[in-house]
Amino acid sequence: MENFRHFLVALFAAAAAGFVTIIFVLRWVLHYREGLAWDGGPAEFNWHPVLMLSGFIFLNGAAIIVFRLPWTWQCNKLIMKFIHAGLNLAAFICATISFVAVFDFHNAANIPNMYSLHSWLGLAALILFSLQIVLSAIIYLIPFTPLSWRAAFMPLHVFVGRSLFGSVIAVALMGITEKLIFSLKYKDSPPEAVFVNIMGVLLVAFGVAILWISTRTSWKRPSDQVLHTLNTSAGGEDNTKVGPSLSQLSDEIEAGGHADVRRRGNKLDDQTN
Repeated sequence: MENFRHFLVALFAAAAAGFVTIIFVLRWVLHYREGLAWDGGPAEFNWHPVLMLSGFIFLNGAAIIVFRLPWTWQCNKLIMKFIHAGLNLAAFICATISFVAVFDFHNAANIPNMYSLHSWLGLAALILFSLQIVLSAIIYLIPFTPLSWRAAFMPLHVFVGRSLFGSVIAVALMGITEKLIFSLKYKDSPPEAVFVNIMGVLLVAFGVAILWISTRTSWKRPSDQVLHTLNTSAGGEDNTKVGPSLSQLSDEIEAGGHADVRRRGNKLDDQTN
């Protein structure tokens, strides 16, 4: 991998910001709010921010960059597709449960549902995310899907995935602000507001780090053909430390006589990762 140290710094920043954000949201609901329960009260509502941040956002972010982890490049591409899909499915389940918690709380407290821009955009993001999962599973996990479909859908798959990830973070920030406005009186600067604002900054940092990793061309997973050729030319040596020669080899292969390989499904998928 080119700029491997830079990749490690970005990966560490993303992981640190993500894990600390999860700690912050748990601290928020357990210390400043009413805790966690499933009783129709405020404690049930608290599952919403916890599952949205730790599930929907964090797991989705992990799914976006899982192909770019160089330690996984020797794994079968189909296995990595299932891991990618599994992380996204887990994120969707967390988001769905968090929505159920909100509706239960609102109905028990006679609070109208879907009255804010936060709720509108959040539900729209969940619906689009579910459609993304279904279409992607049909196109990339079913072996009989025509390769032309995969190639045509790939740019949309990448764009929608990254756009939804960034949009959900923005919607989460709206929800955090909305909750603070409803719960606090801003005559002074309550410690809870400062604490939650720091959590929001960490959430943005996590999103920026994930999007930075996912958009660097030099950190893409090499195609299976490149990995196989490099492994063969290296005589079976350890190829986890792949340097600039890998990109050169990739260029040679793509410029050479491997047109039949480039037409294969895995090659099409490598445009994303």
